[in-house]
Amino acid sequence: MRLLILDRDGVINQDSDDFIKSPEEWKPIPGSLEAISRASHSDYGVVVASNQSGLARNLFDIDALNAVHARMLQEVASLGGHIEAIFFCPHGPEEGCTCRKPAPGMFVDIGSRLKMPLRGTPVVGDRLSDMEAAKAVGARAILVRTGRGMKTEADGLTAGGRLEDIEIYDDLASVVDNLLGEP
Repeated sequence: MRLLILDRDGVINQDSDDFIKSPEEWKPIPGSLEAISRASHSDYGVVVASNQSGLARNLFDIDALNAVHARMLQEVASLGGHIEAIFFCPHGPEEGCTCRKPAPGMFVDIGSRLKMPLRGTPVVGDRLSDMEAAKAVGARAILVRTGRGMKTEADGLTAGGRLEDIEIYDDLASVVDNLLGEP
């Protein structure tokens, strides 16, 4: 099995400036769940790695987050797919933890717990913090233009080339097409 690490908001589901606080607010990006299903049937163990500072900000509690994740898992399963694990950082940006992306701690934890090397592992995100965390562990950083990805791409191209050596795709479905060698 190979790993495929995905950010959640903006990659799998629509992002929101107001945070995703309930299963009702969780809306999949068209094609993302099918892409997860295809990847999970093709020797990829799909793992979600997400900053969830809404917990620290008291915008939702762990039960609400678990309910959102249960809906995501159920919808992926309804298409025959499987997500191996969900990792998240519950801290706010000012807490200085080692697990909040762009820090690599969450990815180090994924590799350790799943006993899988991360070098070259595809990591798909829509923010510069996702790309920085991926690069810090030697993973293959892949930016999608969904969520905040178009802004990240535009900012990165004008901010000293921080997106150098990062692959860019329209969405998760096109990433999985590439990984699986499909047109």
